[in-house]
Amino acid sequence: MPPASTARSSAYLTALTQEIDKKLQRALASTSQRRNLLQELFVDIALEVDDRAKDIIFGGEDIISLAEDASQSPICFYNVLADHFVQMPETVKSILDLIVQLWSQSFTSNIFSLLFHKWLFEVQLDNPEAMLRYSSALVQGATSVFWIDIQTNARRFQSLFQYLLEDVALVSERLKKIPLQAQQDLFLLLSRIMFFYNSVDKLESFLKKFPDYPTAFLIGGPADIFVIELSDQLQKLKVEPVLLHYLSQIKALQGLELRMTTSTRLRTCLYSFTSPGGPMYPTRAVRHAAWEALDFLFPIGRYPRHLISLFFRLLYPWYLPSSCWNFVLSCLQAVLYSLFGFIFSGLGKLTKLKNS
Repeated sequence: MPPASTARSSAYLTALTQEIDKKLQRALASTSQRRNLLQELFVDIALEVDDRAKDIIFGGEDIISLAEDASQSPICFYNVLADHFVQMPETVKSILDLIVQLWSQSFTSNIFSLLFHKWLFEVQLDNPEAMLRYSSALVQGATSVFWIDIQTNARRFQSLFQYLLEDVALVSERLKKIPLQAQQDLFLLLSRIMFFYNSVDKLESFLKKFPDYPTAFLIGGPADIFVIELSDQLQKLKVEPVLLHYLSQIKALQGLELRMTTSTRLRTCLYSFTSPGGPMYPTRAVRHAAWEALDFLFPIGRYPRHLISLFFRLLYPWYLPSSCWNFVLSCLQAVLYSLFGFIFSGLGKLTKLKNS
């Protein structure tokens, strides 16, 4: 980037930093408007960087589009500000002091996690008490913003997840910078979110880096802890596309060595999504996805499970007409696909005979 563009970018980011400082000061001074001001600030830093701002910050370079393709998430203001605070750590103190005074307020930990997740691990801190406070706020804020993504089925905060997974959890030197309790909480959080952000390819490496847990002798090793957290997460999901995405990713668990209690817990969780009615009230798409995942991970006992499910379906007679109709449609589709396949294969053979 040319020097003129660098100076322009630095001035722009400095101005943004000053605006953040001013809004935090206003929130601290106004008790009645504090929550609204913090919410506005959180929304502002989570916004996608517009074209004009991109031109100022990056000097019109093409790396922006490449970065967006790589992370599969938009470039937001918190992305560039997080990098800015690492490069200019002297600008952090004033904002951090204000955030510490607002710890107990809503959205404060969200703001901290977005702005300072890189600073926390890439700038040396010598105060263990401050490190404990900051790392706890990081996990709390990250939990909140990831849940926002889940509820809206968006990937706005995917870059934060990728940094915490690939640059912290999988890098021992950085992970050890935060206290053990924060390490444990971070791994539990990432266990619940990993499937949502399409990171199943990192699962094996992730399980190898798991910190020690005091209750591990009761609940099992890293794989057991991961599956327990994942099962609990599935029970909380109410957004159908997100739940379907989790169920499609869950096949990555095949081959994990689990305790009997953990395996039963996962099986029970999946089975709860296979029947209509309460307490889950899953849609037809969710029920089919749950059956596929269940049969894939637990092939033994597949047919008895389906027979038992069919029996319990009789307890919901109002679902029978739609079930029969869907069954008829599926059969018709299968017949039509077979018929078309037969016709096209016959035409292909005739074409080959004519050409020969």
